[in-house]
Amino acid sequence: MRGNVSIEPLPERNLIRLSFEGRVTAADMDKGEATLAAALKALRPGFALLTDFTDLESMELDCMPAIERTMNLMTANRVALVVRVIPDPARDIGMNILSLFHYPQGQRIITVQTREEAGEILKQER
Repeated sequence: MRGNVSIEPLPERNLIRLSFEGRVTAADMDKGEATLAAALKALRPGFALLTDFTDLESMELDCMPAIERTMNLMTANRVALVVRVIPDPARDIGMNILSLFHYPQGQRIITVQTREEAGEILKQER
């Protein structure tokens, strides 16, 4: 399955949803970066980020610089809560390690295994 990065701003909830699907390449990530920057303009500081890896099959190593830039952009726009859906913790693509370097100390990050769990967290936290 070809890769896709889906970006969905939800201004009424002060939330942005990033979904990764298929075999994501650096080109897929690059396509999403301009869309992401524009989408963030619809949100207020203190927004939540939902990152969904449910449908991710693989991600090229060449995607890491774009992931790092995305984390830096989230920090610059004052993300308050990061919720990640990673169905299989063994398939974590290094997000926890990258977070140490690209999010401020104490950044609220919650990792769950299902979209349903993420939805419950967001209801409770927002």
